[in-house]
Amino acid sequence: MTTKTAPQNVIKRINELRDQINHHNYLYYVLDNPEIPDAEFDKLFRELQTLEQQHPELITPESPTQRVGAKPLKVFGEVKHQIPMLSLANAMDEEEVRNFGRRVADTLEQSDAEHIEYTAEPKLDGLAISIVYHDGRLFQAATRGDGFTGEDVTQNVRTINSVPLKLVGRDYPQILEVRGEVYMPKAGFVALNEKQQAAGVKTFANPRNAAAGSLRQLDSSITATRPLAMYCYGVGRVEGATLPERHSDILQRLRQWGLRISPEIKTVHGITGCLAYFAEISKRREKLDYEIDGVVYKVNRIAQQEQLGFVSRAPRWAIAHKFQAQEAMTQVVGIEVSVGRTGALTPVAKLKPVDVGGVTVSNATLHNEDEIERLDVRVGDTVVIYRAGDVIPKVDRVVSSLRPKQTKKFHMPKKCPVCDSDVERREGEAITRCTGGLFCAAQRKNSIKHFNSRRAMDVDGMGDKLVDQLVDKGLIHNAADMYSLDKEQLAGLERMADKSAQNILDALEKSKSTTLARFIYALGIRDVGEATAQALATHFGDLRGLMKSNEEALQQIPDVGPVVANSIVKFFQQPHNREVIDKLIKAGVHWPKVAQITTEAAPLKGKTFVITGTLSIKRDELKARLQSLGAKVTGSVSKSTDYVVVGEEPGSKFDKAEQLGIAILDEAAISKLLKKAEQ
Repeated sequence: MTTKTAPQNVIKRINELRDQINHHNYLYYVLDNPEIPDAEFDKLFRELQTLEQQHPELITPESPTQRVGAKPLKVFGEVKHQIPMLSLANAMDEEEVRNFGRRVADTLEQSDAEHIEYTAEPKLDGLAISIVYHDGRLFQAATRGDGFTGEDVTQNVRTINSVPLKLVGRDYPQILEVRGEVYMPKAGFVALNEKQQAAGVKTFANPRNAAAGSLRQLDSSITATRPLAMYCYGVGRVEGATLPERHSDILQRLRQWGLRISPEIKTVHGITGCLAYFAEISKRREKLDYEIDGVVYKVNRIAQQEQLGFVSRAPRWAIAHKFQAQEAMTQVVGIEVSVGRTGALTPVAKLKPVDVGGVTVSNATLHNEDEIERLDVRVGDTVVIYRAGDVIPKVDRVVSSLRPKQTKKFHMPKKCPVCDSDVERREGEAITRCTGGLFCAAQRKNSIKHFNSRRAMDVDGMGDKLVDQLVDKGLIHNAADMYSLDKEQLAGLERMADKSAQNILDALEKSKSTTLARFIYALGIRDVGEATAQALATHFGDLRGLMKSNEEALQQIPDVGPVVANSIVKFFQQPHNREVIDKLIKAGVHWPKVAQITTEAAPLKGKTFVITGTLSIKRDELKARLQSLGAKVTGSVSKSTDYVVVGEEPGSKFDKAEQLGIAILDEAAISKLLKKAEQ
């Protein structure tokens, strides 16, 4: 590099940085073996950016900084492939693969077909690409197109980090055309769609569409933001060097030059080896971080490839062994809504049964109301169903040209299809939920398990497995039903006997004596945790006052905002929930009278507490009581702390409180303070 303005030490440093960055890119993207942390790489990159900004005359097209995209194109130019990019013949089952093997053996006049060497590699579900390097520098990139003419996507390919702008080493050909697949990793696809959805723009149906759409952007700066990657699978035009005699060795040579090849590539012998590879990849398919739709087998020796030649537009020496189709077309015969254990409503498309990937599919999830709106799927529509491995089948797209006349848009129900309670969908959320938490059969197990939990009613021995048995056998339908169980019913359950049954009955009887705060928390009202339950109990003093309260009154309580207030009102508005509460009180659930404290009269309002050490009172319970009295409870001691509550083995918070002269309360002192404040 020569220049009249830049000092030689700057030129030298820029070249050093480019070499180092290219080296580390090679280790990261090709060898998957980085040797420096990302932060160190970023330092090198920023230093190069700074030097190039100071000396723009030194910027070259192959500099690592030049991946950000160039001026938007008005249209893609055409590129004629000097060596056509032919497609592969497909084999849909084992017999077709064996037929391919027999044809290869016959043409090569091989008596023992199992001695023929093949390379096997995953068939990526992406976009075929041709990249030409002149003297080791990226010169041109083009899509496959029709195999003879493709689109010039050079600017866009330059933005892909895994594509080297300059080859590694010095023994590469003067002209090297590599061929491969541009794809989008699964994780990148998910992240991109989340970003698209957040921006309110159309999401992509699958990683292949996302890759194709990203690579064919006229504005390469957009492509630069997309998580694209590339694997090379072969070569086209080569001038100025002789390549190895085996396809597998050629791929390894490409890797030495800084080009990525799939780590899954394997050399096998005979069709038996090919099929064994197919079986192995099939098992690991879902664990790969990219989508594949099959496996490609290629005769490994180049001389044998030349002997086999081509037929029509496909080579005789290679074949694609495809997985069973992951997509199929069928008709929507209905849309039903299921209710999950948390009350989430999920629309499900009922389909005319269709085979997808070897599995008969008659249902496909539609996720939520937003997804139905995006797809505009209606009863009677013809749709494309997508299924990948064990993933639940989903409606990928609607074939709008086949839509019958007079179809109607689908809308989520206003009432829960299971319990007829109201449903709600909060602003900014995608999920619609049932508000009948205590009664809804779909939420039954979750509701009862929460009710029994240690911080709620604390029913000792009533574990998850026991609740499952009671619900599955139809012995209980809601939390109140537990108090009607008898010894005979319990003793007849799995792993239960008279003594354990009596223990459960005793625990249920003991749980009837509780606190109002615990009872409110046990109801499982959405967004109401222990602290909020304590604040509600202290503010209202009784349950009936809380049940009759409106959103405006609720928002006068500390930490109760409009969302929480809405959840509380909606919960108590449901007749089913009120019925269960009445049954619980009639069963004998009770609590001592609570001294009502209004927000204005909160005795500890403005006071900050810190709790440290081991106390006989549960820390969460103490925190909730303090907060209900208007206090703020924090995790660290500072000058703004008013009191530090100290138990056994208090640690550094106690020391800091002494240093700052903050009031220290032992368990007796905090109990006295609470008793006085709650009077």
